[in-house]
Amino acid sequence: MSRKRKPAPRAGPRRGEVARKTRETDVAVRLDLDGGDVRSSTGVPFLDHMLEQVGRHGGMGLSVRARGDLEVDAHHTVEDVGIAIGEALRQAVADKSGLARYGHAVVPLDEALVEAVVDLSGRPHLTWNAKLPAGKKFVGSFDVDLTQDFFQALVNHARICLHVNVRYGRNLHHVVEAAFKATARALRAALRREGDGVPSTKGVL
Repeated sequence: MSRKRKPAPRAGPRRGEVARKTRETDVAVRLDLDGGDVRSSTGVPFLDHMLEQVGRHGGMGLSVRARGDLEVDAHHTVEDVGIAIGEALRQAVADKSGLARYGHAVVPLDEALVEAVVDLSGRPHLTWNAKLPAGKKFVGSFDVDLTQDFFQALVNHARICLHVNVRYGRNLHHVVEAAFKATARALRAALRREGDGVPSTKGVL
């Protein structure tokens, strides 16, 4: 007579919440790795559009609210949002038990193609092979140089390894958006549940 297998214990919530206030910005982030509403209000419309891509394509619930010194420029706001999302992500993955750890995605957006590779390594590193199309620096009011600054802040505070390779692209909007979408899809793969131990021979990440 066969015995019934006991159901595996349910994993706890994978959520992070960060409030970060400085003399330059006031940022609040809520992140749920298992889904939920996605909304962003930063005062930087193109950044909001990109963060919505992160939530939707990453399969995450993501709420971002930020007020910053946009009369100076958007740098402080973009960077501090990256910091806060990174800290929320680090909270949400906890000790990384049962996670796939690695994720890879190649995302097209019309003529643009971008690859992202993620390792939830516990060691912050960004490789940014992203030669952006020449002749234009802004998408709307967004300085595309801030894209790398956002991802650098994200990896530093999430303590992950991220490689972004822009393979090609003509339209600047398409290239930057594909970079956000590819990163989101790679994170989604790395964050999927797979087994029950820490995915490292060290026993810790």
